Amino acid sequence: MGWLPFCCCGGDGGGGPGGVADGLVWDVALKAHASGDYSVAVAQANERLEDQAQVHAAPAATLVGVYDGHGGPEAARFVNARLFSLIQEFAAENGGLSAEVIAKAFGKTEEEFVGMVQKSWPTQPRILSVGSCCLVGAVEGGTLYVANLGDSRAVLGRRAGKGRRVVAERLSRDHNVADEDVRREVAEMHPDDSHIVLNAHGVWRIKGIIQVSRSIGDVYLKQPDLCKSNPMLQQSICPFPLRRPVMSAVPSIVTRELRPGDRFVIFASDGLWEQLTDEAAVGIVAGSPRKGVAMRLVRAAQLEAARKKEMKYDKIRTIEKGQRRHYHDDITVVVLFLDKCKGAAARSSGHDIGGTNAPADVYSFSPAGDREDPTRPVLR
Repeated sequence: MGWLPFCCCGGDGGGGPGGVADGLVWDVALKAHASGDYSVAVAQANERLEDQAQVHAAPAATLVGVYDGHGGPEAARFVNARLFSLIQEFAAENGGLSAEVIAKAFGKTEEEFVGMVQKSWPTQPRILSVGSCCLVGAVEGGTLYVANLGDSRAVLGRRAGKGRRVVAERLSRDHNVADEDVRREVAEMHPDDSHIVLNAHGVWRIKGIIQVSRSIGDVYLKQPDLCKSNPMLQQSICPFPLRRPVMSAVPSIVTRELRPGDRFVIFASDGLWEQLTDEAAVGIVAGSPRKGVAMRLVRAAQLEAARKKEMKYDKIRTIEKGQRRHYHDDITVVVLFLDKCKGAAARSSGHDIGGTNAPADVYSFSPAGDREDPTRPVLR
């Protein structure tokens, strides 16, 4: 497949020329991939960043990953460390990318994470309740694949008809019980449990606990027998009876042959989509210069979060991590432009195309990189 060695690339935290004076944001303003350019930005809100993101660019294919963790960063970090390697391994065995290859890599990632949890939970029981949404995009040979677990989202910006107007087309499905169809799907899988989905204070959750119905991890909701066999876990981790698993790790996968009017795809965690509609996000990208456009989306989301709290945008930028979670979630954005030839960044700079790995934690990011082993639990 012609994969290139993985390349890490750090941004300037948004504090460079034209950037944001905010120690909790990070970006790569513009970089090239095989069929265009891409832009990446992250805004941390949690005490420990639970989002992870990566782009792998090779001459024959481009991979994009956005992983939104919950209960802690461990599952998202694990996915960040393993999923792309597994996709490449299975693609090499099967002569290229396909929906089946991607689904197999998701399944193997889940299997490996569950194996790690089973070894770790006796000394670190909280690892049982750690999970991650998982959104992957892949472009190879004019075909776009989008695979998703949870409520991170991929939205295509494409030209409408023969005009210049760019419209939004959602490519992924939100596995969130806020969606009536997802609630119905979960209820049909549990006909003997009338309380499988509960609404508390206007928010729907499975068993009153979690909004997403698919993820990597969340072992306590997928292996109920584990909790039943341990009184300590029944008291602390899962104080409710489950007859069967209430979540899955089977991704929704969309395959699309790219068309001349397809301009870009926005891949983002729900921290963006809680603040911006699909149409608003696509409008921002379509009407902005490419360089720094991912950060522009992050700023727009923060501006909307500030507006909802009736406060000024500048105030949000002064709020410390942890406390900032009361105003918005971690936000991760990758904008992948779809051009017919190599991107403008490569043409203008003469540099080879490469990949990007967002920092494991924005606040503590340094050029030396994060030296924690992401495949090991780091619960504190």
